[in-house]
Amino acid sequence: MATTTEAAVSRVSALVDGRLESPDRDLHPVNNPATGELIAEVSYAAAADVDRAVRSAHSAFLEWRDVPVVDRVQPLYRFKALLESHANELARILSTENGKTLDDAKAEVRRAIQMVEVACGMPSLMMGDSLENVSRGIDSHTIRQPIGVCAGITPFNFPAMVPMWMYPFAIACGNAFILKPSEKVPMTPTRAAELLMDAGLPSGVFTLLHGGKEAVDALLKHPQVRAISFVGSTPVAKYIYATAAAEGKRVQALGGAKNHMVVMPDADIPKSVDAIMSSAFGAAGERCLAGSVLVPVGDVAEPLLTALLDRCNSLKVGDPAESGTGMGPLVTKEHRDRVAGYIDRGIAEGAEALCDGRDGVSSQGFYLGPTVFDHVTPRMSIAREEIFGPVLSVIRVDSLDSAIDLINSVPFGNTTTIYTASGKAAREFATRIEVGMVGINMAVAAPMAFFPFAGWKQSFFGDLHAHGKDAVSFYTEQKVVMSRWF
Repeated sequence: MATTTEAAVSRVSALVDGRLESPDRDLHPVNNPATGELIAEVSYAAAADVDRAVRSAHSAFLEWRDVPVVDRVQPLYRFKALLESHANELARILSTENGKTLDDAKAEVRRAIQMVEVACGMPSLMMGDSLENVSRGIDSHTIRQPIGVCAGITPFNFPAMVPMWMYPFAIACGNAFILKPSEKVPMTPTRAAELLMDAGLPSGVFTLLHGGKEAVDALLKHPQVRAISFVGSTPVAKYIYATAAAEGKRVQALGGAKNHMVVMPDADIPKSVDAIMSSAFGAAGERCLAGSVLVPVGDVAEPLLTALLDRCNSLKVGDPAESGTGMGPLVTKEHRDRVAGYIDRGIAEGAEALCDGRDGVSSQGFYLGPTVFDHVTPRMSIAREEIFGPVLSVIRVDSLDSAIDLINSVPFGNTTTIYTASGKAAREFATRIEVGMVGINMAVAAPMAFFPFAGWKQSFFGDLHAHGKDAVSFYTEQKVVMSRWF
């Protein structure tokens, strides 16, 4: 990435028509969450920049769509190899600008690589169906064809993985793709884009733009952008869905969550606590699959909370690059302060703070420790609203039926988990729960690349989900051909 005259501060590049661009205008800061220091500057794209990029992408698409699919995946094979060899570098960049621990960052990069691996199977994934003699002398078959220029708008919490939920699949299907990542973490996707170009992808097939709402709106309304993929909060997901759909575009908009973890009386408490700690406080709780409401059933609550608090008190919060750190900072000061505000609200609403994440954390950087609230009621804001930080609310219930009713009453439907030794309870929970991704004795029920990321209700707007077979359907049009020969 090009640098400014200050060697310590990098200038983050955009990628348009195969060329890296680092405009010296409209610069915005990128800070290291662990220290608060300025580490980079990024220029935001204006509407005119978006228009130029889309037109370039459309021209590239007209050629790329005619490249045989077995040839389209060759750059992705090389891209995967480059990602493997640069995995540690990407993880360090990610940890520095996002704040998650180095181990978490390495795991994210591994998941990103898995997306590319699956997209390399596009010669099989795009295959259609056929049937002869649908009527006498008439045969029918289906084919899948790319739809055009596609755009992705991605969040700060997974700057390596979430963009690759999108563009490897779109590109392998024969589309051109424009990525607009979060302006909070532009360095990781930019380095990945450089590696993609090194893999030999033709100019214009992939474009990287940085920016804010002006750039997003320009993508949503540009007539040559045919599909929009988005991951972020529910209010923004609704806006993306409504705006892009009104323009006649195909849309998948993944929103927020309020994820519940149910612990049955027969659960293995030590193993369940391991999973709960990972789910609630991994990546500082900045995950749309993070468990944010703990639902102990019956008399399991006391031993469960005793074991959980012991782990919270021993969790090392600090420099994400240091060995043994269990939780790093939140991404920005503004977000840290927002999450701390929810701790204030939880106390004001009458919840009992068994541990308070504002206590004993470093004043340097954007840190909070783990917070656990007991005796939370379903009507409290900490039980209803997405906090997106290391705050865990405990709602005690007396039965599995009550737990299911509680979860089904929530407007979100991203993920949920049950901890139990009972196959009967697990099966009943998985069957009756109105949530798209269900875990049984799992920390985070994050689907692998070959399954869909299947949020429900206010956690998803659209028809076809991210990655897996849904991605192939989303990034292609299906055509039915009927033929008769005389």
